[in-house]
Amino acid sequence: MSEELKFGRKPRTYDPRIPHLSTVLAEKERPPPPAAVDHTKTATAQLPAELGMMLNNKLQNCTCAAYYHGRQVWTFQTTGSPSTEPDSNVELLYELACGYKPSTAGEGPAGGAQQVLKFLRKEGAPLGPGGKVREKLTAFLEVDPHNIDDVKRTVFECGVAYVGMNVPQNVIPKDTAPPAVWSVDPHDPKIVEGHAVVVAGYDDAGATLISWGRHYKMTWEFFVKYVDEVYAIADHAWISAKHRTPGGLSLPQLEELMRRL
Repeated sequence: MSEELKFGRKPRTYDPRIPHLSTVLAEKERPPPPAAVDHTKTATAQLPAELGMMLNNKLQNCTCAAYYHGRQVWTFQTTGSPSTEPDSNVELLYELACGYKPSTAGEGPAGGAQQVLKFLRKEGAPLGPGGKVREKLTAFLEVDPHNIDDVKRTVFECGVAYVGMNVPQNVIPKDTAPPAVWSVDPHDPKIVEGHAVVVAGYDDAGATLISWGRHYKMTWEFFVKYVDEVYAIADHAWISAKHRTPGGLSLPQLEELMRRL
């Protein structure tokens, strides 16, 4: 590769206490998601092509970096300008949520997607100087990665979908950067790592994602084959500005669903 890229997602886990979007949708009528959404753009601006590695070129902290990339999308869409936290805050979240020890040499331990989301819900993400401000997630719901309509609905309603996936060798060529579009290789290359990204848009052809601080696309065929966990994240600022929530639930309803955790 032209530069070093790290990963760091543990294999997915299962926690029956986490509410599921399909259960919410089974209890109410919801309109179909829009045919296409792109939260990396507004009518007058677009997110920068380079959003920062968030240390994911040095540490196995993709599960933490993905959250901060999601926050860039939320703040861009709600204020017109993406808010990028310093790498020190990304490292601090990695330390607190995943057990990273800065004093120990190396790229650190992998982290689970649910592990990080539970920490963000309970303790909050470090923000601002010294990471002293903490921003908690309002809620997060699990989404069936094979139900593409629900994945699309999640991106539309929440700004991003937080995604855990297995990475095949063809996404990480030996001597070049990752391809702009991630698609299924018919030779079925081996899985090399687990990874976490955020999906910030979609159309009929596939999903738009942010990984390693850059924009990529993955086909829906690739998504169904390699993504094995998706989460709808309820961010308070997004809800306040856009008046959209996972499954159209009210804030009290989301809080009630989270009580089990």
